[in-house]
Amino acid sequence: MEFNVQRDGLTLAGIYEPADQPTGTIAILMHGFTDDRGYTSSALLVQLAARLRAIGVGTVRFDFNGHGHSDGHFVDMTVLNEIADAQAVLTAVQTRLHPQRIDLLGHSQGGVVASMLAGYAADAIHKLVLLAPAATLKDDAIAGHTRGLVYDPHHIPATLPLNDTLTLGGFYLRTAQLLPIYETAQAFTGPVCLIHGDADQIVDPIASKRYHDVYQDSTYHLLPGASHGLDGQARATVLDLATAFVQD
Repeated sequence: MEFNVQRDGLTLAGIYEPADQPTGTIAILMHGFTDDRGYTSSALLVQLAARLRAIGVGTVRFDFNGHGHSDGHFVDMTVLNEIADAQAVLTAVQTRLHPQRIDLLGHSQGGVVASMLAGYAADAIHKLVLLAPAATLKDDAIAGHTRGLVYDPHHIPATLPLNDTLTLGGFYLRTAQLLPIYETAQAFTGPVCLIHGDADQIVDPIASKRYHDVYQDSTYHLLPGASHGLDGQARATVLDLATAFVQD
């Protein structure tokens, strides 16, 4: 069912899918950079949500601002305002659905957002699953190369053309350079599952290794041959690992 959320005048397009035999846990799923909550059966978050509902975990997926069907413009998107998006969704889940437990699952940049939100709201989060979390976005911004863009990291322009249809805001990169990703993430001391592919050409697996080093209770799975999208033969393994972790 529709689960739209308001955040600072923007409508975030969300969907809530309850489990047939609910256990009391709701999982909030977060997509990556330039992606969306999933609108096809082959989408990672769609498949993950279906598997979670099969074990009694209701799911909420949403489009970050400037993505999918949500309000806003991509050029205005930053990791900081995606955290604000995620916080608004978390509050809506708490107040509208009243779950016994809330888990967060995030892919790529959504993993960074999930990890930082879990740090800020450690008392509200039960478990955390990070799928190829893109914490290297900070390293990339400092070095002056982001997703094919090359720029002077000390003199970042107001906007940068990412591709034929999307323009990245310079403030995204300026804030990325200073994000306290791991410092914030480690405030969450609950169970964490880290899944990364060793053939990821977008986010170096060192990102997940660093998370593993700062967390108190984490498991780290490095999947041979898996790409950033965690698709192909790796997809079944990813779904199995994430579902088993949430269910335990």
